[in-house]
Amino acid sequence: MIEFNNMAYQIAGRTLYKNTTILIPEGQKVGLVGKNGSGKTTLFRLILGDLSPDQGEINVNPKYKIGTVAQEAPADSRSLLDTVLSADLERETLLKEAKIATDPNRISEIYIRLADIDAESAPSRAAIILSGLGFSESTHLKSCSEFSGGWRMRIALAATLFANPDILLLDEPTNHLDIEAVIWLEHFLERWRGTLVIISHERTLLNSSVDHIIHLENHQLTRYTGGYNFFEKTRREKLTLQSKMAAKKTAERKRIQSFIDRFKAKANKARQAQSRIKMLERMEPIRPIIEEKTISFQFPHPSPLSPPLISVNRTSVGYDESNIVLSDVNVRIDMDDRIALIGANGNGKSTMMKMLSGRLKPMTGSIVKSKKLKIGYFAQHQSEELNPNQSAFEHILEHRPEDPPVRLRGHLGRFGFIQERAETKVKNLSGGEKARLLFALMSLETPHIMLLDEPTNHLDIDSREALVEALNIYEGAVILVSHDIHLVSLVADSLWLIDEGNCKIFDGDLTEYQKYLLDKSSTQKVDKKLNTKPNVSKKERRRLKAEERQEKADLNRALQASEKKIAYLTKEINLLELKMSSPSFFENSSEFITETQKDLSNTKKILAETEGNWLELQEGLE
Repeated sequence: MIEFNNMAYQIAGRTLYKNTTILIPEGQKVGLVGKNGSGKTTLFRLILGDLSPDQGEINVNPKYKIGTVAQEAPADSRSLLDTVLSADLERETLLKEAKIATDPNRISEIYIRLADIDAESAPSRAAIILSGLGFSESTHLKSCSEFSGGWRMRIALAATLFANPDILLLDEPTNHLDIEAVIWLEHFLERWRGTLVIISHERTLLNSSVDHIIHLENHQLTRYTGGYNFFEKTRREKLTLQSKMAAKKTAERKRIQSFIDRFKAKANKARQAQSRIKMLERMEPIRPIIEEKTISFQFPHPSPLSPPLISVNRTSVGYDESNIVLSDVNVRIDMDDRIALIGANGNGKSTMMKMLSGRLKPMTGSIVKSKKLKIGYFAQHQSEELNPNQSAFEHILEHRPEDPPVRLRGHLGRFGFIQERAETKVKNLSGGEKARLLFALMSLETPHIMLLDEPTNHLDIDSREALVEALNIYEGAVILVSHDIHLVSLVADSLWLIDEGNCKIFDGDLTEYQKYLLDKSSTQKVDKKLNTKPNVSKKERRRLKAEERQEKADLNRALQASEKKIAYLTKEINLLELKMSSPSFFENSSEFITETQKDLSNTKKILAETEGNWLELQEGLE
């Protein structure tokens, strides 16, 4: 349970929260939404105790374990698997104590507790999470220092999920993920049994993984039941109702004021006029309806060109002869194409985009482009190339000094830069504003093709919706790489799968791609089970057999631990049921009766879960 009681907080004189009271019950899964900069991340820091409220209280049960992804990604020499396993502090502590304990009673207690927390299956559970987040099994024993920053953030996320905290706080967890890992995370959070508070701009994640939305607006937290789509509909209806009520109140005020103005000077009506004045004073003030500013995008329409715009024939591309990323690529792009590149990070999606844009030359084969073709290219790292001391207007003027300023300001206005925001220096712009400036610069030349590599990373939900609308109106071709499932599903009508060093058209939509990923995962498990490579050496076969024996031994230990736990839980249930069957049981206080009934219900639930785990382990041995 997380409770905010009359909480207020300011930062640098700016109010973020004012007299806020709200309760997040145990086990509730909540999406925290609001404009960028409104204070969502600050709320997490208040919950964690890193910040203290200026007023009121924040109450969290001190027994609850809170999990959040570390800001500093692991970069030491420990392996991925060891890093993730070490996140379960209780398991680590018990295992260390078991090595040095000498008291038989304490040793027994340790192993009972290890069985309770399913310690034996920890390596396999950690491996499942790592695989779900995109780490192939062959990388699990590599050291964290071998991975880039984005991949290390995935390791940090894996460790947090594995720790299985009572309260899980996730701040934009999909930022460093590809679409495959986002799909896996959605399914994982759907099954999450603890309390979850998630900050995200991913609409599909907020529809599938939470049961409530808390909206941060006007320094207050307001709860809505359901996922993001239902919140959006409910809030729109609420604003419409508020607007109608405000209009009625305004009309009533005008009517009363009109009576006062007409009759306050007349002696025979003075008393009635005075009564109306008091009535007016007692009326509740009309609160302004806060309609958040909407952002829009408008991409200029290019002149038509004859197809194909780009034709790629038997092309291979890479960074040198020893690092060929894609080979035998054969594709074409026409003016009306809407294509999403899919496939795990590291498979070559960005390499494909660089080749299409001309930033990377093919090593073999040919790329034929229409003579008058203009290509717009958006990549998130381009924001680092912006001059921090120049304004949005100065950037665009630098690119088109010959154009009239009024035309350039009009172009910036199509991307939300109006009046003072157009004159604001880049260093004072938000991440979303920098992204919009990149869109404005990219579209200056009226491109026939827009290549968009992760265009939504710093955009909030409203900006993403505006981007979807603009891309669907745009009359040129769109090729995009994005982990935003909502964006891909609404914009792309064709999926190109980048996998195993090749690019091929995927026959299906995103829903079918999700099924393909699940089927592929199942096949890999079966292949691993049946793997008998005839060409491997005797030494390698011995190693594989040893691994198989170790895996079976691990499963057997986990199975035994589950069986012990089932026996213990069954005994507990029998004792509780025996206690409740006694005639004297209902002579106890109502609190005691309720607590015992709750204990029985929870124990039965844990038993059902443990039996389910036992069945899965049993299947793994077969």
